[in-house]
Amino acid sequence: MTHGRKFHHDAIIVDGLQINNWSRAVLQELISGGVTAVNATVSVWEGIEESIRAIGEWNQFADRNSDIVTLARSSQDIRRAKTEGRVAVILGTQNTSLYGDDYRLVRVFAQLGVKIVQLTYNNQNSVGGSCYEPTDSGLTRFGVNVVHEMNRAGVLIDLSHVGDRTSIDAAEASASPVAITHSNPDWFVSSPRNKPDAVIEAVTSRGGVIGACLYPNVVGGAHAQLSDFCQMVYRLAEQVGIGHVGLGSDCTRNWGDEFVEWLRSGRWRPPSQETATWPAWPHWFTGPEDFPRLTEGLLAVGFTETEALGVLGENWLRLFDEVFPEGGSRDGGIVHDRTREPA
Repeated sequence: MTHGRKFHHDAIIVDGLQINNWSRAVLQELISGGVTAVNATVSVWEGIEESIRAIGEWNQFADRNSDIVTLARSSQDIRRAKTEGRVAVILGTQNTSLYGDDYRLVRVFAQLGVKIVQLTYNNQNSVGGSCYEPTDSGLTRFGVNVVHEMNRAGVLIDLSHVGDRTSIDAAEASASPVAITHSNPDWFVSSPRNKPDAVIEAVTSRGGVIGACLYPNVVGGAHAQLSDFCQMVYRLAEQVGIGHVGLGSDCTRNWGDEFVEWLRSGRWRPPSQETATWPAWPHWFTGPEDFPRLTEGLLAVGFTETEALGVLGENWLRLFDEVFPEGGSRDGGIVHDRTREPA
């Protein structure tokens, strides 16, 4: 057990997504859990102006807490944060609402530090279909432009809440690897939010990573067992290759039930929809402080230490290096793609 704690302490732990109501106390939870870096959601349904304000608030928050947090734009920033004992935060969004109807804003927001963007959330949008739509339209013409511009600007494409057809279209249209930051295979738990093999293959065969998710609705509820989750991660690694699996907790710390109402439907809420509440989490993972339990669980099911390091964070770092490299060829924030131009 002592060896396991030291192993966790020394590892770089990257969480593929958290959507917390951020405070210094929440940052301290990450530090207590040994989390090195996190993709932090700054907007979901918010449009252009609201998203800019949210980024401004994050900059102020990071300034006020600069002793324990830093905003990161590359894997090197994450590695530096590890040596400094700080949490590295990569700004991300769970929708393309921040771009409005103008794909040129991809570059603008990338320059503001938004490095991970999910194409759709729970509803159809101008980019493509979501996992909850009864019919997935696929990637739209506008969506193709957005994907290509994300490639050029060095923004990681996230397909977690995206419909299956749109996900495959996006993976095929992208010149860079894409990600599923916080979902599980649907052979583990049947849910619209989890992914069939065809989507997982489209993502991982092109160099992408899938972040195994702890959110109750995709892990089997509050009665899910740590051993079952870790066995799923092990089987997934066997299926797609050890280099293509990470973690994405989808932590939702410090929110009341009013936020889950907004999160699920935004400004569009059917009058007949029941009041939403947060689901109960499994006892072995209720927040970032429980990340050491995941490390112990991964080692217990048969991952070697090298393999566990990959799942815990190194696989995300490799993907970040490919999509938004610190020393990449850039002009005004654009990563050059010689093989593909925006449609």
